[in-house]
Amino acid sequence: MAGVSIRNVRKSYGALQVIHGVSMDIADGEFVVILGPSGCGKSTLLRMVAGLEVITAGEIAIGDRVVNNLEPKDRDIAMVFQNYALYPHMTVYDNMSYGLRIRGMAKADIDARVQKAAGILELEKFLGRKPRELSGGQRQRVAMGRAIVREPQVFLFDEPLSNLDAKLRVQMRGELQSLHRRLETTSLFVTHDQVEAMTLAQRMIVMNAGRAEQIGAPLEVYARPATTFVASFIGSPPMNLIPRDGKLLGIRPEHLEPCAPADASITLEVDLIEPLGSDTLVYGHLGGADEARVAARLHSSVDARTGKLPLRYDPAQVHWFDPASGRRLEG
Repeated sequence: MAGVSIRNVRKSYGALQVIHGVSMDIADGEFVVILGPSGCGKSTLLRMVAGLEVITAGEIAIGDRVVNNLEPKDRDIAMVFQNYALYPHMTVYDNMSYGLRIRGMAKADIDARVQKAAGILELEKFLGRKPRELSGGQRQRVAMGRAIVREPQVFLFDEPLSNLDAKLRVQMRGELQSLHRRLETTSLFVTHDQVEAMTLAQRMIVMNAGRAEQIGAPLEVYARPATTFVASFIGSPPMNLIPRDGKLLGIRPEHLEPCAPADASITLEVDLIEPLGSDTLVYGHLGGADEARVAARLHSSVDARTGKLPLRYDPAQVHWFDPASGRRLEG
């Protein structure tokens, strides 16, 4: 296994720059998630680590080797894609063993690795099947098994759960966590899904328009977003951003609570109510000159209804941002 060092990496297509100097050191055995919306450059960054995209400037090292000019096969990485990329005419066993066979590995060693990976992923009884005979979750496990048998220094995951339904995604997140605990292999995982990022990452890179907007542990990023972009991207519903005294006040929906009108920090004109069982989401706007949109996450016991809803917040839970730069204001 090995760590990964990304040093001021840039990527341009002609005059169009799509990655603007990203830097991060990923420790040996660490699970890092690259999170961001479509088009932010997260997959491009992963593909540069893999060697599938040429680096315009900067440096990428895996372990103690700079890999800028190495072919993907020489980087000692294994990649799992969104579309599984399985050979439809091959059995599960043959799909998992194919990369080892073309490298000329001994048959007994191949079999030992495939059987070990199949045991980890609970695929033993499917080794003789073709991909068309498997469910989506089973196919994704085969794709992961094909990566595991290579015993690489680094795993690279490019939105591997995107094609699964909601229930399977939850199951596969648990399997990925268990897999990482067992193998302790350095992993980079790309997703646009913040739930995946929050539950899987030891640290995350939040990408925005080709820049690393914030790097940190999931709860740190959630609790202290560095910019309004991070504040509005992480969280469901996202943080409320309200103009106040030439600044932006940020408050999470769960930090708002109903109160008497005299104690209100804000008064919400309710537009929409969404009962979710244990919680109720209330959406609305602030009246008067301030038409900011606001969401509140309230306990289901609250009698939410359209009309005016007085809400208060604890000043200790408030965040402040510079409206010009979007950067967090301390103090």
